[in-house]
Amino acid sequence: MHPSERPRRLRRDGLRELVSETDLAASDLVAPVFVDATTDERVPIESMPGHERVPVDDAVERTAEVLETGVETIMLFGIPESKDEQGSRAWAEDGLIQRATRAITAETNATVITDVCLCEYTEHGHCGVLEPGVGGETEHSDGDQEADLTVDNDATLDLLGKIATSHADAGADVIAPSGMMDGMVGAIRTALDDDGYDAVPIMSYAAKYESAFYGPFRDAADGAPAFGDRRHYQMDPANAEEAEREVRLDVEQGADMLMVKPALPYLDVVRRVDESFDRPVAAYNVSGEYAMLHAAADRGWLDLEDVALESLLSIKRAGADVIVTYFAEDVAERL
Repeated sequence: MHPSERPRRLRRDGLRELVSETDLAASDLVAPVFVDATTDERVPIESMPGHERVPVDDAVERTAEVLETGVETIMLFGIPESKDEQGSRAWAEDGLIQRATRAITAETNATVITDVCLCEYTEHGHCGVLEPGVGGETEHSDGDQEADLTVDNDATLDLLGKIATSHADAGADVIAPSGMMDGMVGAIRTALDDDGYDAVPIMSYAAKYESAFYGPFRDAADGAPAFGDRRHYQMDPANAEEAEREVRLDVEQGADMLMVKPALPYLDVVRRVDESFDRPVAAYNVSGEYAMLHAAADRGWLDLEDVALESLLSIKRAGADVIVTYFAEDVAERL
């Protein structure tokens, strides 16, 4: 007996494109850009093929390269010339992100999102200032007092506000706090509003997991913790309902866009956030997701262009409106 329903009728070329449910455009993509104050030349990132750290003086040129592919938005990350316990270079008027943002916004029409966190600027590599605390950190190989240190959440909030306003002063279009501090969105919103930047939106890393997929990024941004890990402030990969609570808190505090990070292992979370909240949803296709596809392609196991595009389509299909991805330029050119 012949089937009465034949979905294949709509899969012919021409019709296939006409009824496609998910549309991916270059304007959906955000390209991360690493600015490095410690170098005068571009430095390839070995674990992220095709990406480089660029000196501050090359930030405009690097942004122009992104724009040529059709991608309109970049996200800036910085490697400072020096670090301290407080991460004070993060909010310095002459800091590298501040200098790069001023140059980029003056000389290009790129939309500039700036990452707001302390991990790249502190000597210890954690996302906030430290205090001796009960419960402490995870095990330290030397067993010394550093293992008893934990992030002082509330002291960190004041510093995040200073970083955010310094980025807004420099011309940042969007502020993106990524440290997973409780109350960070509210503190940043208050700081921005008090300084006259009530029109600057916040894209919060609202559901950021303590993931094993961040390894290449930590090499790229020189932001790995010097001891312990980030389990006491980033989310447990086992939890999805908790993500809704985290996101709801950020919405109540004034978040304009909501980020889920990583993307591919957490597509269920992307879907839940999209269905539960009336805010644009972003997903970060992180460095480990990028690196593993490159590694498989290098062995001839996968076609890199095809799997990159399919990966981003799956993130968009799950409900993401915005995708931060290291594939942005390559996929945009194909689109």
